[in-house]
Amino acid sequence: MKKKVLISIVLLFALVFAACAPEVAPAEEAAPAEEEAPAEEEAAEEEAPAEEEAEPVCVAAVCADETVEAVAAADVDATCAADPFGCAVIEAGQTIKIGMSSPMTGPYADFGIDAENSGLLAVADSCGYAGFAFELVAEDDEGGGEGGALVANKHVADPSVVAIAGALFSGATAAGIPIYDAVGVVMLSPSATNPPLTAMGSAVFNRLPFTDATQGSMVADYVYNTLGITSIAVLHDGEQYGKGLAELTAQYFTALGGTVTTLEGITPGEADYTPILTTIAADSPGLIYFGGYNQEGAVLTNQMKTTGLEDALFFGCDGTYGVDYLNQAGDNAEGTFTMVPRDPPASERMDNFSVCYESAYGVAPVVLSPYSFLSYDATSALIAAVKENALLSDNGSLYVPRSAMIDAIRGLTEYQGISGLYSCDDVGECDALGPQILIVKDGEYTSVE
Repeated sequence: MKKKVLISIVLLFALVFAACAPEVAPAEEAAPAEEEAPAEEEAAEEEAPAEEEAEPVCVAAVCADETVEAVAAADVDATCAADPFGCAVIEAGQTIKIGMSSPMTGPYADFGIDAENSGLLAVADSCGYAGFAFELVAEDDEGGGEGGALVANKHVADPSVVAIAGALFSGATAAGIPIYDAVGVVMLSPSATNPPLTAMGSAVFNRLPFTDATQGSMVADYVYNTLGITSIAVLHDGEQYGKGLAELTAQYFTALGGTVTTLEGITPGEADYTPILTTIAADSPGLIYFGGYNQEGAVLTNQMKTTGLEDALFFGCDGTYGVDYLNQAGDNAEGTFTMVPRDPPASERMDNFSVCYESAYGVAPVVLSPYSFLSYDATSALIAAVKENALLSDNGSLYVPRSAMIDAIRGLTEYQGISGLYSCDDVGECDALGPQILIVKDGEYTSVE
């Protein structure tokens, strides 16, 4: 309003002045004030603040109506009888269950909670099949072998459990594989990286992540050739995953010409690792590598600062990644390293998953653990295999041949997940991303690339 009043006053003054002033040559006549006004109005419009972009909104899956033809009960019975492992049976009114085996309590619970969160979103996007809804059944294995076996026995006792999105940790996975193998329940792990798991001769076990052979080799190369460190100490938690990864890393580092001053295990769950760190400090390694999980990783990181290892770097692994490590290590986490799967390629599907995840759980994906996307993909791939192979009987029940599920997952070819295209080889390795190295800068994880 003030600008319009000012323009009017200027215009009136110009008219009065023109009436009183002597005549001037036409070539020198000033442009009429009316022509200047629009330009000033346009400038005012350009100066107006831009509208704020709308916050992204979670877009729910659109489920199309589909008709599934029922098969004669006698034919379904014959198919199940011919399958060496029979069929999963979901009676009318029951759900199609995808099992999950993960740590849901204790110091490593963030991994299990993250996997369950992602799996639940995959179930929400599944739209069901033939009138049956999918259900994720996440059971707490506490991340260990004993718990893995207990959960496996619980899952295989339920005939409506068609597949396992897991197990998450390598120790629980190794304990569960023989149990699932015996009854033909297919597994697709989003995070179990111990190399021997696919060398056990299992027909049912498959995994989406990189292996620790890849991780150890990449760490050794980066430390030796990029950081220029030639002497390291290697610690592990004594568990299948941590010990195996630490031994591989030490092996690769030595092969490059480096020196491993210490290769030793620690007891998980303890609050004081200063004795072993003090011993390690006597050899002045340039870096401590740790194979294990976030809780012990944070304790080691903190106590390095008081045991003569102030100048040594700390390098963790995918097991030490997460907001829990950052919170426990605080300022001491600055400059430490870890390794996780690469970021998925940009896509609308990935963006929407991220929005839906944060909207549902109040935290972004890949904060609690590095396996949010792979957990979603593992659950989704299993659901897709069920839809491809399930038989709707005219008795109202749904039957899923177990051998068909085993073949479908082992035979995945260019399956499109959030993280990329998955194709499994003949032993169940299906990695689509590969690893990346992260460093903590200003309290956040940042890629070194």
